[in-house]
Amino acid sequence: MTTDSSSTSRATADGISTFKGQERALRADRLGTGGLLLSVLAATAPLMVVAGVMPTTFAVMGIVGQPLLFVVLGIVLVLFSLGYAEMSRHVHNAGAFYAYISRGLGGTAGAGAALVALVAYNSLQVGIYGIFGFEVSGLLATYADLEVAWWIPSLLAVLAVGALGWLKIDVNARVLGVLLVVEVLLVVVFDIAAVADPGPEGLSLHAFNPDTLTGAGVGTALCFCIAAFLGFEQAPVYAEETSKPHVLVPRVMFLAVTGVAVFFALSSWALTVATGPSEIVATSQEQSAGLLFFLTEERLGSTFTDVLHVLFVTGMFAAMLSFHNVVARYAFAMGREGLLPAAFGRTTGTSGAPGTGSLLQTGIAAVLVVAFALTDDKPTGDPTAPVLHLFTWGGNIGALGVIVLMAIASLSVVVFFVRRGAAGAQAWRLVTSALAGIALVVIAGYTVKDFDVLVGAGPDSSLSWILPGVIGLALVVGLVQGAVLRSRAPRTHARIGLGNEAFQLEREAERAS
Repeated sequence: MTTDSSSTSRATADGISTFKGQERALRADRLGTGGLLLSVLAATAPLMVVAGVMPTTFAVMGIVGQPLLFVVLGIVLVLFSLGYAEMSRHVHNAGAFYAYISRGLGGTAGAGAALVALVAYNSLQVGIYGIFGFEVSGLLATYADLEVAWWIPSLLAVLAVGALGWLKIDVNARVLGVLLVVEVLLVVVFDIAAVADPGPEGLSLHAFNPDTLTGAGVGTALCFCIAAFLGFEQAPVYAEETSKPHVLVPRVMFLAVTGVAVFFALSSWALTVATGPSEIVATSQEQSAGLLFFLTEERLGSTFTDVLHVLFVTGMFAAMLSFHNVVARYAFAMGREGLLPAAFGRTTGTSGAPGTGSLLQTGIAAVLVVAFALTDDKPTGDPTAPVLHLFTWGGNIGALGVIVLMAIASLSVVVFFVRRGAAGAQAWRLVTSALAGIALVVIAGYTVKDFDVLVGAGPDSSLSWILPGVIGLALVVGLVQGAVLRSRAPRTHARIGLGNEAFQLEREAERAS
């Protein structure tokens, strides 16, 4: 494999030439198991899920068996991870999803996946600024008697996240780690308090009964719940920055997905125990996103609840920072391989961070927050623009994009190993990848079908096709870009997904031939 003539290249002994210079490589050995795990788990924003996603799912879908849904999705995502993690042993690229898809399905498919990933993770990150700004403005009104429009703390957060994104990832890992550990501990304290002081129905396990997963809302509830897992799939994005990616990335992925599944299943069950399974839907409809704080006020007092509100904000900040880092690295990988201007494919100064990608994400976030602020004609404290629009629209567009990427990646894993004659050796992983892919396609179908419910629009609203159409448009534009590169710049097209190193599989294949 060769690179463009303009690229600084280094040929290996067996003729592979993909290295483009140290300024085109992310700095290795900066992340161990702990730092990588914390960076990945921060994106799941556990308190935001427990306080926001869970009550919304109970209230909107009327599904009592949400704890069982987390178990089912955990199984699906473990099946997905088996093939995805095995592929991570052979492909180390900050472009993760699109690199894997390129290696299995070709550069054109990889180009389409790259743009979908860039749009999806940007949407997820920018969406959180909405609920972050709304919550901070509410805290200022409550504790400082200050009326501040939601977009002011949102824009300040954009600047803070952008500054941290410019710094070393080990600084970010420490920031994320402290916030995440405290956040999780507080939720665990609530879980214990709920079990120690259950509602009128006692320690009921009814929420784990399969009979609770009946009705038209189950498919849409899956869409809500799978969004809670988003983040675990980001581990391969940091592969180039670890000392042993073939060991650390799979380890972190399995720790993340199993830990998240258990934590969310138990926490959602604790909510049903605190109210009683028969009352959880009605109480969620009454309290909405205030459900968790309502229950902690009763059991743990106002001081604990106040601290929880603050950690709700810091947890969202950690999630924004984590998604920002992922977007910056996708932009870096795309710039390095010709899918974005070359300036994005260079690291910055002594930090070795993907600075141009960081600036791109910061600029996109600032523009979108300003756009929603300018169109917000509601009084301060009204959640319409920041929460019901920016957060809901961005979150669901992003979730759909990641679900689509996971489904395509599952197919790519199968093709990748079959084409290399490893179908027999990897047979059980190929089966699990196929099963996960089918399940993810079903979830993606429900997501598109019920998008009006997910974003709170009417069934006849144009938003039900415009918003998911953003992901469809990104895929089409990316595929067109890939086809054009294949026709006009075949060397650039051939390098899509290869990253900055010659991969061991090709080296071994050539030696064996």
